[in-house]
Amino acid sequence: MYDLPHKFTYGIIQQHSLARGGSPVPEITTLNYPGHQHMHEWFLFSDLARPQSDRLGSPVVKVTDPEEADLFYVPAFSSLSLIVNAGRPPGSASGYSDEEMQEQLAEWLTGQEYWKRNNGWDHVIIAGDPNALYRVVDRVKSAVLLVSDFGRLRPDQGSLVKDVVIPYSHRISTYTGDFGVKDRTTLLFFMGNRYRKEGGKIRDLLFQILENEEDVVIKHGTQSRENRRAASRGMHTSKFCLNPAGDTPSACRLFDSIVSLCVPVIVSDSIELPFEDIIDYKKFSVFVETTTALKPGYLVSLLRKVPEQKIIEYQKAMMEVKRYYDYTHPNGTVNEIWRQVSQKLPLIKLMINRDKRLVKRELSEPNCSCLCSNQTGIIDSLG
Repeated sequence: MYDLPHKFTYGIIQQHSLARGGSPVPEITTLNYPGHQHMHEWFLFSDLARPQSDRLGSPVVKVTDPEEADLFYVPAFSSLSLIVNAGRPPGSASGYSDEEMQEQLAEWLTGQEYWKRNNGWDHVIIAGDPNALYRVVDRVKSAVLLVSDFGRLRPDQGSLVKDVVIPYSHRISTYTGDFGVKDRTTLLFFMGNRYRKEGGKIRDLLFQILENEEDVVIKHGTQSRENRRAASRGMHTSKFCLNPAGDTPSACRLFDSIVSLCVPVIVSDSIELPFEDIIDYKKFSVFVETTTALKPGYLVSLLRKVPEQKIIEYQKAMMEVKRYYDYTHPNGTVNEIWRQVSQKLPLIKLMINRDKRLVKRELSEPNCSCLCSNQTGIIDSLG
């Protein structure tokens, strides 16, 4: 792991604090990373910051000599950087610039000896928020990118072949009750921002269709502590939780649903999901193609036909995989991300060696190294 200048790590935490009225501290490494849905960058950084003796069982071994390293992790807090000035009134910004941070990071990184050695192919960069590093992604796209989805990336920037899809850090309290539907009196629950851009425009259309349905709770709500409490109560007392696309195909809500044992109803045709080499999402989720979901009455009719025993089967399947979405679990999300990264190593070595020779590239032809799956969307629902 690179020992980055603090302006790319703890300095961003400090800027976030100062922008919200905090006071400077003499030692910024004592600052706590603020809670939000893209905390994955903090958990990965914290894991590699531990002594290797405390990391027994991890799929990757941390070394201190770069000559011994197969991979180089770049622990910049790029997602937190995006929200340093978020939501502040015009003219009250802290003077911090995410765009400047991105440019400085790219300049620093691409000047490093070990980046230049292999053109960055053996580097790993986290960009969890779909907008993270948007200004400089073309300069670092040879690295393995850890992303929530590919919604803001072109095919030549990110793909399932080169990169790793990672879960959002869930913001809802984990459900600790028993399996069953006795205490889940709501059929379908959604709480989130009604109005989104691009693919997320489906949310407003679903609101119009569902808001007057009996035993359906669908509410507009933005991120706040009180809204998270309300969302926890809603998810814990619902059989199904609606997961439509946001501004990009994925959203934190899916992972909130799983830890709530609330069966996800996924209406996002272009979604890519984390860890699909070991997790079959059809075992605990309902997928509905967008145009079908927008037919009046279709969704509620489909869900009301699901028998109680089937819902319990979904819940048991979610319980089996729940640890993969828990960044604090000793064998949870962090270890699984590192396992996924380690599996990229043969491809990385192939690309490093391939780059050393002349390779004719016909740009008019498909780029097979950047193919993504799910080009036609998912039509089938309850198989």
